[in-house]
Amino acid sequence: MLQDVETSPAVIDSVRGRLDNTDACIDCYHVGMKRQADIQYTIRGVPPEVDRALRQRAERRKKSLNQLILDELTAVTIGDRPRADFSDLVGRWTPDPAFDEIISSQRRIDWKKWR
Repeated sequence: MLQDVETSPAVIDSVRGRLDNTDACIDCYHVGMKRQADIQYTIRGVPPEVDRALRQRAERRKKSLNQLILDELTAVTIGDRPRADFSDLVGRWTPDPAFDEIISSQRRIDWKKWR
């Protein structure tokens, strides 16, 4: 793979060094990713009508089948997951001319920089 790339020997050695350190690559891959649950289920013998209903519901809600099933299992076992609720903020915006001016200045286009 690296032999096909035309580049300097220093770059190739650097890449090889990173590829040799598999643990570091795996750690980097997982940095910032949401940790997945360690528990998985395999369900066999799902009746076709149940499969069809679940898939239709997932499509209507624009969710993956897996996410829909997780949400449904969560709801029937421990109740709905807490959702972000911003109702305490609704209707509380107060006009602020200084803020509006700052936002307005950030929206101005400097055409000299776009040439």
